Amino acid sequence: MAFEKLKETLERNGFQVSVFATGEEAAAYLNREIDGITVGMGGSMTIADLGLKESLSTHNVVFSHGYTPCSPEECQAMAAAAEVYILSANGIAEDTGEILNIDGNGNRVASSLYGHRKVYFVAGKNKVSPDFASALHRVRNVVAPKNAQRLKRQTPCAAKADRCYDCHSPDRICRALVVFYQKIRPMDMEVVLVDQELGY
Repeated sequence: MAFEKLKETLERNGFQVSVFATGEEAAAYLNREIDGITVGMGGSMTIADLGLKESLSTHNVVFSHGYTPCSPEECQAMAAAAEVYILSANGIAEDTGEILNIDGNGNRVASSLYGHRKVYFVAGKNKVSPDFASALHRVRNVVAPKNAQRLKRQTPCAAKADRCYDCHSPDRICRALVVFYQKIRPMDMEVVLVDQELGY
């Protein structure tokens, strides 16, 4: 996938943009850029695919639930206070550069909005859709069901990981949607695009 158009659009929206051919190159770049500081992460298969928790923790203090020796709630709070926060994008609209993220607990989207020196969005080419409508459809009908199934949630979408049923299950993981039309004003924000499929 050629990212030239998307890169220009994201930069017009105020984001710094880096483009890499492979996940290995992107991970090496992030390990060079992020050094000797505190790093927060949400749950992300993209981040897992790149091995960033493991590699960054060798020279940073990393807070991510299920990884550091603390309860999920404690880790989420420490991640929210970290100097840098890393997450993926559930969807990106190529024509407008809007970045979409859906969340169940709110910790990941909240941490992407406020309080850090810098936020990095890491996204493979599978996260890019032609426009907002198709990006939103992808987020609700591809990303959320696959994550619900992976997390063994008791939701209609988890049974087949096929589509959103707009359920009212207590286990529902798509409870809040955040759309970045442009970069949040006080923070540095960088989109790291990788020309391969990563995560869901």
